[in-house]
Amino acid sequence: MRPDPLLAAKVAALPYDVMNSDEAREMVKDNPYSFLHVDKAEIDLDRSIDLYDPKVYEKAAFNLNKMVEDKVFIQDEKPCLYIYRLTMDGRPQTGLVACASVDEYLDGKIIKHELTRAEKEADRIRHVDITNANTGPIFLTYRTKKEIDAIIEKWIAENDAVYDFVSDDNVRNEAWIINCDECVAKIQSLFSQVPALYIADGHHRNASAVKVGIKRREANPGYDKDAEFNFYLAVIFPHEQLHIMDYNRVVKDLNGLSDDGFMSRIKEKFNVEPKDNGKPQTLHAFGMYLNKKWYILTAKPEIIIDDPIESLDVAILQKHVLEALLGILDPRTDKRIDFVGGIRGIKELERRVDNGEMKVAFAMFPTSMEQLMAVADAGKIMPPKSTWFEPKLRSGVFIHLLE
Repeated sequence: MRPDPLLAAKVAALPYDVMNSDEAREMVKDNPYSFLHVDKAEIDLDRSIDLYDPKVYEKAAFNLNKMVEDKVFIQDEKPCLYIYRLTMDGRPQTGLVACASVDEYLDGKIIKHELTRAEKEADRIRHVDITNANTGPIFLTYRTKKEIDAIIEKWIAENDAVYDFVSDDNVRNEAWIINCDECVAKIQSLFSQVPALYIADGHHRNASAVKVGIKRREANPGYDKDAEFNFYLAVIFPHEQLHIMDYNRVVKDLNGLSDDGFMSRIKEKFNVEPKDNGKPQTLHAFGMYLNKKWYILTAKPEIIIDDPIESLDVAILQKHVLEALLGILDPRTDKRIDFVGGIRGIKELERRVDNGEMKVAFAMFPTSMEQLMAVADAGKIMPPKSTWFEPKLRSGVFIHLLE
């Protein structure tokens, strides 16, 4: 299902997990069509309600069904593929909207690179199960295949977009319907030759969609292999078009070290150079903001290890600075560290140190798509907070019903 073209701009919403409930309540003011009424249905209930209360999921299902009844959402007469293009800061990325296979994920052909948290999975499992739909697409990528690019670009050139709007964060959203059976079959054939899909963003949504599929199978012995619950909603992008931003770190204290003592220890493993701007320009270089001054730390060759994980900048910083000097053993749970997406810019790091909330900030060079895929291919897991993808896929532009 997809929104009526006249309402698409009002329906489309950022993913449920990039804002809190108060921010979501503010976002939907005067907009009854926002998909946040489905993805964060607590905004339509009393503020005191627990986010995981059964009433939240029931409200989400009620809101979705009401939008379908009111023809906010429509359904094409036959199965189609769709093209979804997002353009941010003049840089487009064009993906294919389709259903991914639960079995291919279980067989390791759709590859993850992050761990998931049980409570976040449980939330989305209940949401998918009770709304009976995949409401947020999984952001998948694959090694670019020029033949697929050519078909998609030709379709865009020869057909009008069904949606074309600019969202509040100045991202242009465009979509096309591929309703030609021959073209659909050709694209499916080409994807059958793609050895793997990689989860770029949406690991929790992916894991939850798969677990709902497994749950439905258990409830339906002898199920049809083509049943909708065997598939889940995805947008699949060629890797060369994707943009990973830096994912930066701020730390509350120096773990008992003096400023001079900390700097002295840093110099054992890094070459240190004062700079006016702390944004690193190359791999294995880090910006550090301390006492209102920027430095560029360049890793000495002896600490760079030829390994998909160990060679990542986030791993180098974690091992030789955050853990060894600052005592942060588990960045997932340590309350002394926080993470700042690159979309917020270098000034946000300066602000959080200058106002006394944090003591030191580290600006990262972005992880590359090649690094991400190398880690996934090796069957390994990226360190926490390694990648920040922009732009974010909108929820509500496409929905996949499980029946």
